Amino acid sequence: MKFAISFAVAFLALFQTAFPYPAATSIDWTQVRPIEEFEHVRAYLPAKSSSNSTPNRRVVNGQEASPGQFPYQVALLGQFPTGVGLCGASVLTQNYVLTAAHCVYTSPNTDSPIVGGTAILGAHNRMVEEPSQQRIPFTSAGIIGHPGYTLTDVRNDIAVVRLDEPIVFTERIQPIRLPARSDTRSFAGLIGTVSGFGIYSTANPALSDVLNYALNPVITNADCLAGWNGATQLIQEQNICQSGDGGRSACNSDSGGPLSVQDNGASLLVGVVSFGSSGGCDDGMPTVFARVSYYLDWIEQNSDFVPDA
Repeated sequence: MKFAISFAVAFLALFQTAFPYPAATSIDWTQVRPIEEFEHVRAYLPAKSSSNSTPNRRVVNGQEASPGQFPYQVALLGQFPTGVGLCGASVLTQNYVLTAAHCVYTSPNTDSPIVGGTAILGAHNRMVEEPSQQRIPFTSAGIIGHPGYTLTDVRNDIAVVRLDEPIVFTERIQPIRLPARSDTRSFAGLIGTVSGFGIYSTANPALSDVLNYALNPVITNADCLAGWNGATQLIQEQNICQSGDGGRSACNSDSGGPLSVQDNGASLLVGVVSFGSSGGCDDGMPTVFARVSYYLDWIEQNSDFVPDA
């Protein structure tokens, strides 16, 4: 037993020497705003559909997560010309996180990436630099958005971000599993979990200090399309949707965050928060995500992630 303990301590010391914890990063939270307040998002929203709702990247009416419940969750701070935007992201590998393209570009396409930002991992309360947290910077050189990304009609709204330092995996920080290549499920009917630090009440539209989550079924694209009154320019094969029943949904600054389902007792990432109804996060409209299985090849080609067969 003494040998085992000594070996474990020595191994941990060696691991931390090879992959030291990232240095602490101070954040002025008074400068952080919901991503939806930035002009590059507001100016390029699609035209109104017949439902009189326009896409608005937007967890309301959910509940507070327990510390460590979602070890793959990232709070992603992006430095824009007019301030700092808050989004979500998911831990993909030791070097990469996965997010929405509109969280890391100032343009309605991939012409102008932001200068950089900070990924906060292992956080329960983002306002406090908790011992579980790692705050790792990234620069524009690490941002890779899908080449077909356009904010007009919100197509291919997905990006990978390479961090400046490797993530040190801990009990509170872990990568999330993605669907295998052979997984052809639509995931409709499964209960989806969306999580983030975004606005948690339309009556009190302030960013949440703590991580929240909401549960609702994943719905078919046909049902999603019906919910969006046939807006085929918005709901396509590249998307996956979650019901807005009970007014539970993602909300402002949850953009880029994870939609997961339970698969064999583990979380499986099936969507990246893209947009929802501007009629209000609690208006019952389906929330729309980038479908992760649709982009598996692109994710593999632009990061060090290797999907299962």
